[in-house]
Amino acid sequence: MDLARIQEALRRQKLDAWLFFDHHERDPLAYRVLGFRPPRHVTRRWYYLIPAQGEPVRLVHRIEAGILDSVPGDKRQYSSWQEQHSELASMLKGRSRVAMQYSPLCAVPYVSMVDAGTIELVRQHGVEVVSSAELIQEFESSLTEAQFDSHVEAGKRVDKIRAGAFELIAAKQSSGVTEMMVHDWILDRFREAGMVTDSGPIVGVNGHAGNPHYEPSGETDTPIRPGDFVLLDMWARLDEADAVYYDITWVGHCGEPSARVREVFETVRDARDRAVNAVKDAAAARREIRGFEVDDAARSYIREKGFADKFVHRTGHSIGTEVHGTGANMDNLETHDERRILPGSLFSVEPGIYLDDFGVRSEVNVFVTESSADTTGAVQRELVRIE
Repeated sequence: MDLARIQEALRRQKLDAWLFFDHHERDPLAYRVLGFRPPRHVTRRWYYLIPAQGEPVRLVHRIEAGILDSVPGDKRQYSSWQEQHSELASMLKGRSRVAMQYSPLCAVPYVSMVDAGTIELVRQHGVEVVSSAELIQEFESSLTEAQFDSHVEAGKRVDKIRAGAFELIAAKQSSGVTEMMVHDWILDRFREAGMVTDSGPIVGVNGHAGNPHYEPSGETDTPIRPGDFVLLDMWARLDEADAVYYDITWVGHCGEPSARVREVFETVRDARDRAVNAVKDAAAARREIRGFEVDDAARSYIREKGFADKFVHRTGHSIGTEVHGTGANMDNLETHDERRILPGSLFSVEPGIYLDDFGVRSEVNVFVTESSADTTGAVQRELVRIE
C-alpha cells in the first residue's frame, strides 16, 4: 500500500478520508488497494480508515484481532455491536466527506461492494458517503510499464492467432470447418503461446454473430461455408502474474460480401474511429474526457445511420488483469459513466450492430498517457475476405 499516494489523492479530491470495510472477503478491491491478503478467512467485520492527513485507524473484532496487522495505523477492537458502533463513531468524528466502495444508484457496479446497511450506519454519524469509483480506478487501473509491456506482447501473439484463425477457415472450407473447430484451435494456440483466458473465444457465424455474447457449444456448433459471415472475438493475457489482457473483435466474409454487409461494417468501423479520435483529441489537448462521452461519440454516429436500436451494449470497457477491469467504461447506455479516463488507463472501443442474420462488432484497445492516446495493436479497416 502506498499510503502517501492515497492521502495525496484524497486531498486532491477534497475528501476527508477513505473508509474500507469488509466481511467474509466480499470486497476484493479493498485488499488489492491496501496491498494485502487476510491471513485467514474473514468471519467478522473490519474497518480501515485512511484520513487525508494523519495516521490510519483500524477497527477489528477481538477474535480476529490480527486481521489488519499488515497495514499501518492505530488499532481499536470491539466485541459487541454497541462497541462496534461506538468505535466507528469515534473514527468518523470530525469527518464530513468519506469515500467508500459505493456507487449512487449502482451506476458503477464494479465498485458497489459495501452493503446498504453499512452505508446507513456510516451516514447516521452525519457523514456524506462519496463513491470511491474515481479513487479505485486511480489505484487499480493505471498500468505500470511492465503491465503495459505485457499487454503489447499479448497483442502481438493474439493478432497472429487471429490471422491464423481466418486462414484456417479459408483452408478448411472445402473439407469442412465449424465454429467449435475454430474455437478449440484458438484455445490450443493460446496455450502454445503461453497465454491464458477466462472464457471464450466467440466464433459466430451469420445469425450467431448477431448475438453479442454467443459462444459455440456442442448444441449450437455450426458449419462455416462459402457465403457465410464470421465474427471472431478473442481475449487473452500472458500466463504471468499481473499480466494485462488484450481483447479484440474482427469480422470476415467467406467470399464477396453484399452491399448490406459492407454498409454495416463501414458504419461500425467509422463509429469506432470516431470514439477513438474523441479520446485522442482530448488527450492531445490535455482535456478531461469521461466514459460516457466516448460512448456518445460512437453511438451518435450509429444513430445517424439508422441503426440506433441495433447497438445494444456500451461502447467499451476497462481492461486490466481481468478482461473487464474496474476503470472507466465507455458507457452512456447501460450506465452513465462519469469517471474520467485517467492517464495509464487501458480500455476497449467496440461498437456493434446486431441484425437477425449477422452482426458486426469491431474492437480495438486504447491506451492513454498524459498527452496522447492510441490503439495498441492491429486495427481492422476492411472486411477480411476469407477465400
